[in-house]
Amino acid sequence: MTTLTAFVVVVVLVALERLAELVVSNRNAAWSLAHGGRETGRGHYPVMVLLHTGFLVAMLVEAFVRSPVVSEGFAWAMVVVVVVAQCLRWWCILTLGERWNTRVIVVPGLQLVRSGPYRFFPHPNYVAVVVEGIALPLVHASWITALVFTAANAALLTVRIRVENEALAHA
Repeated sequence: MTTLTAFVVVVVLVALERLAELVVSNRNAAWSLAHGGRETGRGHYPVMVLLHTGFLVAMLVEAFVRSPVVSEGFAWAMVVVVVVAQCLRWWCILTLGERWNTRVIVVPGLQLVRSGPYRFFPHPNYVAVVVEGIALPLVHASWITALVFTAANAALLTVRIRVENEALAHA
């Protein structure tokens, strides 16, 4: 298997993981809304979906167009980082349980979760997103995608975290 083929497989696996997240997210969003949850921040959500979808496509396009030489050792190191980021993401999902979804929906009256990775810092899922945004494209030396996504994601996370913090403060 070529390194490019292996990279495509890794990106497809991440895309399938994202689809699994959406299934869990939709189920949990329905639970939150059924329990009186209020959604905020709808305006940035389509931008987030577009950015994250574009991210998966862009790194593949970059890998095919640029055809970079990839160090196998570095590629494997980045795969390990991506797997660690996925583990952190799913630790967040499992810790929040029915409360976790990809939108900002807060159920009034529920205590903030301060266990799992949330005992260390308030937005651990975004740490996973940032780490993955750098490491996944670098599996096949798609550094342009890593840079552009990281910058765009930083702008998006500035909005997203402000919206979440405001929603949680008024829950």
